[in-house]
Amino acid sequence: MNSKLFKAAVTSVIALTAVQAQAEGKLNIYNWGNYTNPEMIKKFEAQYDIDVTLDGYDSNETMLAKVKEGGTGYDIVVPGDYMVAIMVEEGLLAEINASEMDNFKNLDPNWIDVYWDPGRKYSVPYQWGTTSFTVDADVYGGDINTLEIVFNPPAELKGRINMLNDMNDVINAGLRYLDYPRCNSNPEQMKQLLDLLLKAKDDWRTMDYAVIEKLTSKDVDLSQSWNGAAMRARNDRPTLKYAYPKEGFTGWMDNVAVLADAPNMENAKLFVNFMMDPENAALTSNFARYANGVLGSDKFMDAEMLDAPEIVMPADAPAPDFVKPCDQDVVELYNKVWTRLKQ
Repeated sequence: MNSKLFKAAVTSVIALTAVQAQAEGKLNIYNWGNYTNPEMIKKFEAQYDIDVTLDGYDSNETMLAKVKEGGTGYDIVVPGDYMVAIMVEEGLLAEINASEMDNFKNLDPNWIDVYWDPGRKYSVPYQWGTTSFTVDADVYGGDINTLEIVFNPPAELKGRINMLNDMNDVINAGLRYLDYPRCNSNPEQMKQLLDLLLKAKDDWRTMDYAVIEKLTSKDVDLSQSWNGAAMRARNDRPTLKYAYPKEGFTGWMDNVAVLADAPNMENAKLFVNFMMDPENAALTSNFARYANGVLGSDKFMDAEMLDAPEIVMPADAPAPDFVKPCDQDVVELYNKVWTRLKQ
């Protein structure tokens, strides 16, 4: 071997070793519970020789409180849209500049210049969907596309309702029913909201995030729900129908982000790029039953995902309401309402 070839061979070995050194190791993910496809994790581990650990949380606020403690050891989190904005403001997320990654070309342009992360410096899409409610049509045969049956339920549904144990989702649903604006700081309107919630609570059975379990066990016949959870529940209880209330409903996107103090920063960036691959995005959608923001993923998605009523909104449904973070004075007012409701 001549000297030039030898040098080239040595250089190639060094480069390969450097890549392997970056890719080997660990990745610690903190995601919503029951929201991560095990097959997708196995694929990532095999592709990059990385051991993945996964812990779950049940709300954006739970995740934020944990992260703010510091030293969690987590690399990846999956915050909702408004929570990305909050975490960026508080310096909790790493600026990963996803636009410079190989798979960024696969992102749907509609999900790039978003209010919570313009240009995608801190996050990329994971899943997106809506929050409304799902009802057993065999139990209640009336019009389900109205919040009336949540806040003033018919006899068939009294005591058979589960609401999410989520301050924003419950309060925003009540504000829509009353036709009041979100991020509401009007004392009189918020008093009316509290009165509405306290009265309605008498007709609710539970307030719980375990939507799928509540519905499939028939513990309840109506549950406030994310659309993907509603679809998964319908697989076991075919009489369930997802509502698109005329008063409106929440739209949201969960996002893959890297913590500023991630101990495995390069592996975390590999995962972010991995999740922008259409086939990998589809693995998550096929498991969690939500749409994603990656173009071409539909080619790899289960056929029933492409026309499911929980995923494909009817033409006459109102547009989803993406609620931005509220000012601190509003958050404090909401906390007071929520505390009173949960007593």
